[in-house]
Amino acid sequence: MTWIFTSDAEAYTGVAEPWLLRDPVRNTVPLTVLRAIRGGLWGDDVLLGRLERDGRVVAAAIQTPPHALLLPEIPADTVPELATRLIETERAISGVNGPLPLAETFAASWWRPEAGRRAERLYRLDALASPAPPVDGASRVAVATDLDLLVRWGEEFQAEAEGVAHVDLTALVASRIARRELVVWEAGGRSVAFAGASASLGGMSRIGPVYTPPEFRGKGYGSAISHAVSAKVRAEGAAEVLLFTDLSNATANSIYQAIGYRPVSDYASITFA
Repeated sequence: MTWIFTSDAEAYTGVAEPWLLRDPVRNTVPLTVLRAIRGGLWGDDVLLGRLERDGRVVAAAIQTPPHALLLPEIPADTVPELATRLIETERAISGVNGPLPLAETFAASWWRPEAGRRAERLYRLDALASPAPPVDGASRVAVATDLDLLVRWGEEFQAEAEGVAHVDLTALVASRIARRELVVWEAGGRSVAFAGASASLGGMSRIGPVYTPPEFRGKGYGSAISHAVSAKVRAEGAAEVLLFTDLSNATANSIYQAIGYRPVSDYASITFA
């Protein structure tokens, strides 16, 4: 039993996706990233790992350079061997993202020291509640003419988020607009905030990013767009609506809980020196 690595997304999906779909809540990020890989958003340098026992997948891992290694909810005893195998392949790994104990186990097994980390929490939507007090404006689904603005806002979001790889977002934003995954909040005739929500996969949709430019903050637009995009995917049939928060951002955590999100588990994004 050993880790198997490939860049063949179609072949990998056939064997690994059914295993990931056993828990679409905790495997939300690997599932949506795998779908994006199949959609052509990354090239042949992706790393798709799986561990099989008696012909069945028991663990998986994904990396899309320059992003960190992505760990689903996998058995803890499979993580040190994963690190060892990746060291043997001389794969460049800038960091690791995943459930807190698994990310810490990988970091302890990696050959480069930890340089920093971001503590995150996965939330699941319970009963959706409207923001109080009501917020001025209304939401709409983003269209092609929003591309330049949303790329710029996405870059600003990346710049504010510690430990997030800075990449060209044009292709990603364009594809999400085409799939009707991005929502804009307008007030006073201006676009003032936006949020994304992945198309439902295994009955699961994940909210993100959620961004309000600094000049429009403090007016409730973050709450309003979060509520609007959550209501949209619920109406479209998503049984599980999820999102991640940076635990250092007390405002965001309070906003999401106020509109009905409840904690599931803690995650970590660890970067290496």
